[in-house]
Amino acid sequence: MQIGESFVGTGANAAHVNTVLGTRAGPVGAAFATALATPTHGHAPFVAVVRPGLPAKPVTLFVNKAEVRGDGHARLTWGPAQAGVAGGVVDAVSEGAIPRGQVDELVLIAAVWVDWDADDGDEVYGNNRAATLGALRAGSRHEPTLDEVIAAGASPWNPFFRAG
Repeated sequence: MQIGESFVGTGANAAHVNTVLGTRAGPVGAAFATALATPTHGHAPFVAVVRPGLPAKPVTLFVNKAEVRGDGHARLTWGPAQAGVAGGVVDAVSEGAIPRGQVDELVLIAAVWVDWDADDGDEVYGNNRAATLGALRAGSRHEPTLDEVIAAGASPWNPFFRAG
């Protein structure tokens, strides 16, 4: 199992993607099937497609971390963010972060944040494509290193908080 994380961009159009990649027959496959079969209010996991009828490979489950709120947010989530995730998966396979010969044995879960104030489809798309590729690269390389995490631990921060 490979786990990756990436944050790309600034402001409301930034992308935060978490990925879990594993075999269809293992725990990631079970989580994939369970999540797909159990949508909840505002959260409807779906298979990311490169275009209608052409799912990304490995088959990728798009799980929205932000509850869908309104038509504009829905369009950005199911349109540009989803296209960005699918494109990032294709990029990862093309560059070897996901081994090409294993794509039919693997499934990917991509947990994706689309801010409720996002307003630029092109930026949402580009940031999600880059964040998906970044998360998959990190997972394939087992990054960050423990030393990097320990060094950053003295002053943790994120876009919503910065420690003293």
